[in-house]
Amino acid sequence: MPNTNHEQRRDAIRQLLLERPAATQGSLVATLRAAGYGATQSGVSRDLKEIGAIKTPAGYELPTGSRDDDDQLTAVAELLRTIQPAGPNLLVVKTAIGAAQRVALAFDRSNWPEVIGNIGGDDTVFVATESGIAQKNLITRIEHTARSR
Repeated sequence: MPNTNHEQRRDAIRQLLLERPAATQGSLVATLRAAGYGATQSGVSRDLKEIGAIKTPAGYELPTGSRDDDDQLTAVAELLRTIQPAGPNLLVVKTAIGAAQRVALAFDRSNWPEVIGNIGGDDTVFVATESGIAQKNLITRIEHTARSR
């Protein structure tokens, strides 16, 4: 009988991604099933998002930023309101009133490779990324970091 415990499956995915990138979600499903886990593509997709995995040219990987880098945004996570793509290379991050400068500084100090630069106003931060993939990865990282607080 397959193991369907979500946390154990997520731990298994983390271990697999620490060893090497996974080319596709399908390859992860096959590897997990061979290890005795109940896995579907949609479930693995949710798991990847939950653990903060990002898609790179090599496949799915865990972000390489240090915990200190993530801590910068974790410290201001409660100030975030919404994250919305605005074209392929720009994110509009809405914050609590008067908090955009603090959030923009956290992005600057995070040293996340997806962030090229940002501009903070009163309650809005514009964050520039180098590509659409970097933008999607950044959204995943922000959401994962905010949930981790």
